Amino acid sequence: MAKVHLVTGGAGFIGSSICEALLAKGERVRVIDDFSTGRRSNLEPLTGVDVVEGSIVDPEAVAKAMKDVDVVYHQAAIPSVVRSVDNPQASMLANVQGTTVVLDVARRSGVRRVVFAASSSAYGDTPTLPKVETMPTSPRSPYAVSKLTGEHLMRVFASIYGIETVCLRYFNVFGPKQDPASQYAAVIPNFITAALEGKRPKVHGDGEQTRDFCFIDNTVRANLLAGSTSNKLSGEVINIACGERISLNTLLQYIGEEAGKPLDPEYGPTRAGDVRDSLASIDAARELIGYEPIVLAREGLRRTFAAFKAMYGR
Repeated sequence: MAKVHLVTGGAGFIGSSICEALLAKGERVRVIDDFSTGRRSNLEPLTGVDVVEGSIVDPEAVAKAMKDVDVVYHQAAIPSVVRSVDNPQASMLANVQGTTVVLDVARRSGVRRVVFAASSSAYGDTPTLPKVETMPTSPRSPYAVSKLTGEHLMRVFASIYGIETVCLRYFNVFGPKQDPASQYAAVIPNFITAALEGKRPKVHGDGEQTRDFCFIDNTVRANLLAGSTSNKLSGEVINIACGERISLNTLLQYIGEEAGKPLDPEYGPTRAGDVRDSLASIDAARELIGYEPIVLAREGLRRTFAAFKAMYGR
């Protein structure tokens, strides 16, 4: 019988998108999710997914999910820098202890490889651009610390136990499945929702801060490449992005173009834990897993706006 691909946090935005892509390739797919931030509606269209409802901090639930698994795509986490500032204990429990449980059960269950959803927040607010994986890290939030700790765990488990691991440092992933209703919603769904509802988008800071926005299709592709590469993996860290630097003000301009009217943002104070500028070097991703972005930010934004517009019926 074919081995199983397990997606932790598989009901989330990124996790469910990975599930969809794996199913399209004919793979057996299992999900473990406690639905604290993931949505059941993300899994409803996906026929054939085996769902284990439970938390990644529960070794018994994780052991049940790991049966006959070959590759784990470890996406489960409590996301958001802002959420971690509000509740650091919850972020650390899920993101650090949960990752420890996933790795420990994986190595005991004979899992071959764990692909970890790391975060560009590990770099912090260092001024050097683009961000290269060999740079010193300087996390500025509990979330960033938790994700950087996950990277260390991946390397340690590869070194001690021989399980293959790789860390994909995501840069500002966005796409149609993001939840605009959450108080911790990411900037793109926030801005698009404001445009569709005729409201003023809220910007934390002067809007000149920059990000390397990465459309979901690129992130999914990176995970599948990392899961299937014949290269031996031992905790390597690689950036997953487009290598494009876009300011929030430029982003507002693009969304205004999609909406057919310029947006009038409301500027406010910067948020604790936010970084000023972000831009990725993706050379290591090219070399290690053969990654190239397939949808650049402007096209991804067009697709995302169209999906939100259809959802709103406008």
